[in-house]
Amino acid sequence: MNAIQSETRHGAISEIELTRIRPSPENDELYGPVLSDDPDVIALAKSIRQHGLKEPIVLTRDCYILSGHRRFAACKAAGLTRVPCRVEDLPRSAPEFLTLLREFNRQRVKPFDVVAREEVVSANPEEAHRFLQQYRKNKARVTADSIQITGTKQRAAITSAKTPFLQAIMAVLNERRAFWPLTDRQIHYALLNDPPLVHARKPSSRYENSLTCYKACCELITRARLTGQIPFNAIHDPTRPVVTWNFNKSAAPYIRAELANLLKGYYRDLQQSQPCQIEIIGEKNTIQNIIEPVAMEYCIPLTIGRGYCSLPPRYSMAQRFKRSGKDQLVILAVSDFDPEGEDIAHSFARSLRDDFGVKDVVPIKVALTARQVTEMRLPPGMKVKKKSSRAKKFTGLYGDNVYELEAVPPDRLQEILREAIDGVLDIEAYNQEIDAEKEDAAHLENLRRRIHGAIGSTLENEGN
Repeated sequence: MNAIQSETRHGAISEIELTRIRPSPENDELYGPVLSDDPDVIALAKSIRQHGLKEPIVLTRDCYILSGHRRFAACKAAGLTRVPCRVEDLPRSAPEFLTLLREFNRQRVKPFDVVAREEVVSANPEEAHRFLQQYRKNKARVTADSIQITGTKQRAAITSAKTPFLQAIMAVLNERRAFWPLTDRQIHYALLNDPPLVHARKPSSRYENSLTCYKACCELITRARLTGQIPFNAIHDPTRPVVTWNFNKSAAPYIRAELANLLKGYYRDLQQSQPCQIEIIGEKNTIQNIIEPVAMEYCIPLTIGRGYCSLPPRYSMAQRFKRSGKDQLVILAVSDFDPEGEDIAHSFARSLRDDFGVKDVVPIKVALTARQVTEMRLPPGMKVKKKSSRAKKFTGLYGDNVYELEAVPPDRLQEILREAIDGVLDIEAYNQEIDAEKEDAAHLENLRRRIHGAIGSTLENEGN
């Protein structure tokens, strides 16, 4: 790269071609590389496109950046070809280059380790570089005792004989795309509607409601996810939660995200004018992704019990009812059609009455009922567990087959729940709340625009 010509006076601002400007490697070592997808850079590029570059980039004589690495990246993203620059009368090879680089960045808000590295640079550039190399080694070092990895795990390839089976699984996923992620069990029951061959060259391998077929389905799903044929986000395993934390690199991207979502999380209590407190309980977390959108739509609390609920969820429901000031509590239960599922709604309501003093509680079994099983011609899940204390009564009434919620098509289960809610709602009062929420939304949008007008432009120009 050619040095800036002598006609560019020291300290003067002039337009320089972007292709001639070179970031300083030392800046990356001190402050980390500037990434084009950094939210700060993206926001700054937007500001530059709208308002131009307000603060010139500072360069050495040989076109290395002393100040403005973020501005340089943003100008590239904004599509600029020439940018205003101010030139310091020294080359990058000058002894005082690192000190000057630090001084230009002194006003930045930096973490302690960056400040420490700056001070080392002030003392001795060679020592600073050694410090950085040692710092990287220390950060990468694993101090805990590790487990030695031995052997290899090679999953079997998906053969042509398994392809029709996989295509049937993918057809289920495509058909139920609106309800992603699906559980393995939901896919299993959907396959029973038009059972494929588990192995294309074995006519006797027709898919059936058995543990062997279910395991074969789960294994093929796993292999297809690893090969990329099935997206990872298409499958849900609610029994193995993962928790991550929403960190930010600095305050600026957090502020921008907060501004973008400002006043958008409003929910009007659509149930506040209802004469009864309505609550939904679901027996298992494998159906949560199906019934939760319906509960949210009506602003009805949802409790997932994973079988019989422990005391804390019952206590919480009783407290919500007492705070509501209403006279009656209506519980809509969504559970399997088996001895326990038939008893859950009754047991829950009885506990609220006897343990927590809720005098007027009405339990309603929304799904799964004997009539729904017959109408939808659902496949049985398994046989009644003989050890169940309620098995004798259940088998005397319905036989020894049990049926699971996952066998119900997701859209049908949502429809059943909506019909049950509408059956206990004061529809007129509910519609009035919807109309009021629309007015609230318009008011909030006007307020958002005023706030953005007052704050947004200041934030966009920050760092120019």
